[in-house]
Amino acid sequence: MDTDAVVFEDRTDAGRRLTAELLGLRGERPLVFGLPRGGIPVAAEVAGGLQAPLEVLVVRKLGAPGNRELAIGAVAEGGTAIVDRALAARVGLTAHALEKVLEREGRELRRQVRRFRDDFAPVDVRGYTALIVDDGLATGLSDLAAVRALRSRHAGRIVVAAPVASPEAVRMLRGEADEVHCHTVPSRLLGVGHWYEDFSPVSDEEVLALLARAGTPIPGRDPGEDV
Repeated sequence: MDTDAVVFEDRTDAGRRLTAELLGLRGERPLVFGLPRGGIPVAAEVAGGLQAPLEVLVVRKLGAPGNRELAIGAVAEGGTAIVDRALAARVGLTAHALEKVLEREGRELRRQVRRFRDDFAPVDVRGYTALIVDDGLATGLSDLAAVRALRSRHAGRIVVAAPVASPEAVRMLRGEADEVHCHTVPSRLLGVGHWYEDFSPVSDEEVLALLARAGTPIPGRDPGEDV
């Protein structure tokens, strides 16, 4: 769907509309992975609609100096890292400064893993369809890191879904994911928040509440294991 007229009320509304385009995946019994924090409210709606388990996959965007919304890369749990070094050079990010960004985002990634998954080990995705859900794809680098992280864990199939995305992000992700589904792919993105009436930040507490309300259990999960 490509229209410049669609504006979602909020992430919950976006998740409901996105779910309608993903119903064909229900028979695959996918594992839904939301990217915290903003992707979790969308993923919660998708997981509920598909009667699928909801899990977090922590990915941290590497922001450009002075403009952290401009992604020059991303890191995902498990050690996957992607850096657009040409873009980093264009925005004046030195090798030393890049290391500092990686260190900072790595610390926040580990904090989120501890906070959102507590003492549970990452779910075993071997043989499963892994459905990555985000609230929007601008550069797509965060979701690319998520795809590669799940590929390294030997997911059976990997599908990326988002309410809105740039054409460039969709093209890039189709080169690595098995499928990419987007409700809206406008000719000009103008930023993900442009497509939401309410694009308020999502707190840790909101993420934890949504995870606690998820109704379908995660297969093979044993408590007490280190992440």
